[in-house]
Amino acid sequence: MNIELLWLIVALLILGIVLSTGWGSSTRSLERRMTRLERKLDLVLDHLGVQQPGGDLARELDPLLREGKTIAAIKRYREVTGASLKEAKDAVDRMSGSVR
Repeated sequence: MNIELLWLIVALLILGIVLSTGWGSSTRSLERRMTRLERKLDLVLDHLGVQQPGGDLARELDPLLREGKTIAAIKRYREVTGASLKEAKDAVDRMSGSVR
């Protein structure tokens, strides 16, 4: 194999690693910023006493949370809202804190 071709392949591999790492970190950074903003918005809404839509959902999940069926509550939350697993878990965790 030609040494120049070998160096070209190595350089392309390094470039690919650098680019993929850079893009991933900016995406993770945006996700962290979005999570912080959502938390702040939740705090503001709680402080103002504004009820989030889905009061019926909260009433539906309360019995599950009281029985300790957190996974069932997360699953139901996801079915109704279409939220991701993490979003649903965070929301149910917040609800379970108010149920206790």
